[in-house]
Formats: sequence, structure tokens, C-alpha cells
Amino acid sequence: MKPLLKLFFTVSYVVLAPFVGAFADSMPKGKVMFITNTIKIAGCGLLFFAIHPLLAYAVVGLGAAAYSPAKYGILTELLPPERLVAANGWIEGTTVSSIILGTMVGGALISPAISSWLLSFDFPGFDFAIDSPAESAILVIGVIYGIAALFNLRIPDTGARYERQHTNPIKLLADFWHCNTTLWRDKLGQISLAVTTLFWGAGATLQFIVLHWARDQLGMQLDKAAILQGIVALGIAGGAILAARFVPLKQTPSVLKLGVIMGLVVPAMTLVSSMGASIPLLVIIGGLAGYFVVPMNALLQHRGHVLLSAGHSIAVQNFNENLNILVMLGLYALLIKAELHVNTIIIIFGLFVAGTMALVIRRYRHNRRNYDLDALIGVEKHHH
Repeated sequence: MKPLLKLFFTVSYVVLAPFVGAFADSMPKGKVMFITNTIKIAGCGLLFFAIHPLLAYAVVGLGAAAYSPAKYGILTELLPPERLVAANGWIEGTTVSSIILGTMVGGALISPAISSWLLSFDFPGFDFAIDSPAESAILVIGVIYGIAALFNLRIPDTGARYERQHTNPIKLLADFWHCNTTLWRDKLGQISLAVTTLFWGAGATLQFIVLHWARDQLGMQLDKAAILQGIVALGIAGGAILAARFVPLKQTPSVLKLGVIMGLVVPAMTLVSSMGASIPLLVIIGGLAGYFVVPMNALLQHRGHVLLSAGHSIAVQNFNENLNILVMLGLYALLIKAELHVNTIIIIFGLFVAGTMALVIRRYRHNRRNYDLDALIGVEKHHH
């Protein structure tokens, strides 16, 4: 069920990408975020009716897929280009922290102590009809989405307006395809899009690899192994915040080599056999990933904003990243099916990341020789 849940969520991002960018640009971003958080609450509500959990989760995925272009798109509306790395560092850092917190809160909500306490709540004359730990946990999550929606109402209108968006699905698909090819053809956009696409695919695969490795190499139970996923995430958050502090937008391409280094550090996992030694290694892997992806994210948003519009460029990014998550998890599933040892999978994975990043660097150097890439960084949007 868990991989299927992840699959439905990821598929939402891929399938809805052509439509959510236009939706995010059709009204002020704060309003978009309010509406999409309300959709997530509806998704939680569906679980209380006899509806298949995967369907309810797909509705939450719809809310998340439509929320993302507004959440990241508002940055390029609010900030000048040189502030984007810092803003991305903070957003990435807080997002990763909230994922860790969410995993911990989720675990706590279904623990016997807290779930029995939640189920003991009673209001005179009012029956909540909540009888299971899962239902009480979903109610709490719905309330959290509700609080987030109230925060969204306080987001000021940035004043950014885009031309009227198409409502015809065929036109939207054609428009999205045009946006996708525009970013892939841009000499800087293609570099940053290749890196973030690789990073999210690799990150999703690494989550499963860490669980597999913790079980086989370190002999850990699943719940304890999940702590190691949190350690990687902490490293990513730390790397993201450091990048926000030290990498100006003009210098973003200098972090590309860290992607190769990260790929080459990953196989060191095969040498580790204790929890104590695994923690610093996983923090380093996460830290390298966070430090190189945040500047690339900022560069991609900047080029996307200049060439397209805030919402459309994030939708293109989500489409490519989530499609790659599906592809890389599919390849990982094939390696598992072939019954390869976890250490072999780790070495293949690390060399794949390092090799792909080396190709991206080669492409970047080629583009740099033939085009004035530095002049493209920090360019303001041309208003028609």
C-alpha cells in the first residue's frame, strides 16, 4: 500500500502539471494556496466515507500539485533574482523540516498512548463518530490543513498579473508542451532542470535504498530505519540553509561539481555496518544534496520566470521531477526484482548520479563556450 500511495501522489503531479500552472497564474497566489489547502481538507474528509483510501489520497495529491506552483511561484513575484537562492534555501529547509516533523507527528498520532487520548475526547450532545486511531489522526491532519488555509488568507497580493489563462484542456496541453520545450531549450534552464529532475528522482530512490540498507546491512527494524531517512533529510535541510547563506545567484553553476561528489560518496554506505558510523555519512550525503540543489532550484525559477511565468515554470519543473521519480523508482523495482544485493544497488545508484552529473557539467561547459551564460543570470523579465 505505501508505495502505491506514493505512486498516486506522484502521478497527480505528473498528470495535472499542464493544468495547475495555468490555475496558479489565474489569480493571486495567496488565494490559490487557500483553495488548494481546502481541497486537501476535502481529501482528508473523503476518508471518513466509504471511499477507497487511494482515491482520497489522490484528491490530497491534487491539492498538493496545485499548491506547489503558487508556493514557489510567489517567490519570483516578490523578490529580485539575487534573493532567490536565500529564499529557496529557507523554503527548502522548512519544507524538509516539515516533512520530518510530519513523519514524526504521523507516527505519534497512531501510537497507542496518543490515539487513545484523542479518542477519549467527548463533547456533550455531539458525536464525532470517530472510532479508530486512523480516523482521529486524519481529523488532526485536517485541522492542520485548516490552520494553514487561514495563514494563506493573510498572504498579501503581490500585484503580479498574467494574461488570461486558457480553459480549453487541449490548448492548456499545447501551451504546457511549449513551456516545457522552452525551458529545455534554454542554455541555462536545461542545466538547472536536468539537475533538479535528477535530484528528486535520486532522492525518492535513496529513501527506499536507505530503508533496504538499514534492514540488510545494519539489521534494523522498519520504524528505526525511518529515523535514518530523517537523518538524510536533516542533512538536506542543513545544506539548503548553508547554500542560502553562501551561494549568490551568479555563482550557482559552481555547485554542479558537488553533485558528482555526492554520487561518489554514496557507495561509502557499503562500508558501514553500524548505526553510529551511518549517521555522519548520511548527514554528509544529505548536506551535499541540499547544498547543490537549492542554488539550481533558484536558477531554474529565475530562468522560468524570465522565459515563462511563475506558475507555469514551477508546473514544468514538477512534471519533469515527478516523472523522473516514477522512472527511477521503476528502475529500482527492477533491480530488486533481479535480486541484486543492496550494496550492488547502492554502487549502481551512486555511479549513476555521479555519471549523470558529469554529463550535465560537460553540457554546461559546452554551452558556456558558445553562449554568454553569465549575462543570462539576473536578467529581469521583459514585459510585453
